[in-house]
Amino acid sequence: MMENFSMTAKSLHGFESVLAKEIKNLGGMNVKEGVRHVSFEGDTGFMYKANLCLRTAISILKPIKSFRIENEQDFYQRLYEFPWEDYIDKNGSFAIDSTVNSEVFNHSRYVVFRAKDAIVDRFRDKFSTRPNIDTKEPDFRLNVHIDRFQCNLSINTSGEPLFKRNYKSATNIAPINEVLAASLLLASGWDGQCDFLDPMCGSGTIAIEAAMIACQIPANINREDFAFMKWPEFDRSFYEKIKASALKKIRPFHFKIKAYDKAPSAVEKAIQNVKNANLSEFIEVERKDFFETEKETERHLHMLFNPPYGERLDIDIPEFYSKIGDTLKQGYPDTTAWFIAVVEGGAMKHVGLRPSRKIKVFNAKLESRLLRYDIYKGSKKAKKQD
Repeated sequence: MMENFSMTAKSLHGFESVLAKEIKNLGGMNVKEGVRHVSFEGDTGFMYKANLCLRTAISILKPIKSFRIENEQDFYQRLYEFPWEDYIDKNGSFAIDSTVNSEVFNHSRYVVFRAKDAIVDRFRDKFSTRPNIDTKEPDFRLNVHIDRFQCNLSINTSGEPLFKRNYKSATNIAPINEVLAASLLLASGWDGQCDFLDPMCGSGTIAIEAAMIACQIPANINREDFAFMKWPEFDRSFYEKIKASALKKIRPFHFKIKAYDKAPSAVEKAIQNVKNANLSEFIEVERKDFFETEKETERHLHMLFNPPYGERLDIDIPEFYSKIGDTLKQGYPDTTAWFIAVVEGGAMKHVGLRPSRKIKVFNAKLESRLLRYDIYKGSKKAKKQD
């Protein structure tokens, strides 16, 4: 019987509740939401499963030490005294990332340098040799989180961030992050039980993540490695059993997923990425200008997209967002439309429709709103009388 231990899944700001729900549904225990993270408990098998299946986690951390620090020397000394030889081979390699919110340290890179010095000095003093720094493919990846005077050390079990799904070989300017795309989809209530459209698809990320959710395909099925695979205790056969169990949960999809973009280069990239994800049978990518389209199905349509904004493309925001509202109102009856609007620049006020929901999100570092618009077949009044 494997013992449970504490883990922390890092999330995007504003999507902690979405990630917490995912973890609970996957079988995590004692799930608690924090700021940009969710803590939970599970065994080694669940750690494997969390990395393979969670759509809205950036990384899965395994805490190993927590302590209070008063100053820079205190931080160095506590790391120097920790038995790193129990975790890192003296002839191996390691990397460090950090998150810092503290008056003791005002720069996360400096924390990384001091942590590296402490670990290397310990190895030199004890063994007269030291492990190498390897930021690309280290044997061990340490996460240092400092919040005011509290320091938490964790092993990064994921390695590369989990938004690197390994299906994206071609991207456009400022492509949407895979974890953000999945977070937006789950926040919008997308469950794969109707038709779906991304009318401004770029390199196809939202449509791909929508298909994976609809078919219950594990989010990171296309990844070839995680950090835990380099650990001496990694059990390959156990991992393969967990992977096979996750694949058995894949379900058929009986609706249509479409993705439009007016740029030929974007369409070409999206088609390639869909192919990389082995989802060509589920997603149809077409070159179309959304403003010249109408809904192609009589069935209910779920729409989610990430329109261009001033920083990404040179557009006339009032005119562009007004056209979004007009196109939805005139051409897309019986549609639930969701899209992101950056707060700065006032794009929302130009849509000309009243959103039924506004969710605060961040697109990269830009404060935005995920907006929901319910487009009815007739008037809203007529809809209520049905």
